[in-house]
Amino acid sequence: MKDTPTTELWRRFSENRIALFSLGIIIFLTLLAIAITLSNLHGTPWPMDPNLTNLQQKLCSPSSQHWLGTDHLGRDVFTRMLHGTSISLSVGFTAMLVSLVIGVTIGSIAGYCGGKIDQILMRCVDALLCFPTFFLILTAVALLGPSLWNIIVVMGLISWTGTARLVRGEFLVLRETEYVHAAYILGQHWLRLIIRHILPNAAAIILITAVLGIPEAILAEAGLSFLGFGVQPPQATWGNIIADGKTYLLDAWWLLLFPGMAILITALAFYLLGDGLSAATESRTAKN
Repeated sequence: MKDTPTTELWRRFSENRIALFSLGIIIFLTLLAIAITLSNLHGTPWPMDPNLTNLQQKLCSPSSQHWLGTDHLGRDVFTRMLHGTSISLSVGFTAMLVSLVIGVTIGSIAGYCGGKIDQILMRCVDALLCFPTFFLILTAVALLGPSLWNIIVVMGLISWTGTARLVRGEFLVLRETEYVHAAYILGQHWLRLIIRHILPNAAAIILITAVLGIPEAILAEAGLSFLGFGVQPPQATWGNIIADGKTYLLDAWWLLLFPGMAILITALAFYLLGDGLSAATESRTAKN
């Protein structure tokens, strides 16, 4: 029995052990973030309150009692790292979703319609691409005020340009295919044509773009929190744990090493997953 496109894609993807291991890391972190979020909603932070201070145990090095040490207020770094996972992944997934909706919508319209509509939309995209994305986010957050939802909204509203360009290029190719021409001749509405015939065939590039967009949002949030424009203390994020630890670089190396490694491993896992999906998609395309 011949494999379906989805089954074949998964088979090719599963042959890439590095990408498969990266997917496992991402699933584990996501489940961990969900568990932390649910514990916070029930008013019983797990494994303990991340903001619980104990000045008698400040700047303790990693031990059996505090696996990743404590900070300058005696707070358990391991617990704060766990709660930072929830914040970082929430920002990454939600900002990516907002960006994806805007980018796919604009890219689809530009690629399908072409002509003046395409030119106007793409010139708007080019204008936004002239400015560094991080500095646009930094400026917007500084004006609106540092908060979790402001960061998510600003990232989503600013970082959609790359998605729009990729989707637009894919649509320019797909709209010239025979099955799209046949559907058009049969009188199908343009919106139905996009949603039912073109968009599913562009799903691979959209999925890869989404996966690669998540670590960019996580890194941006960590950078904003490090600079003091992100999620505000005492709420724990990987970025502000590093920001708190920079003053104690020589005395408490663990405050920089462990959150830095968490950011590196998480971002690397998403990038390797994106590369694995891209390779599996290209292999299927080459075979066809």
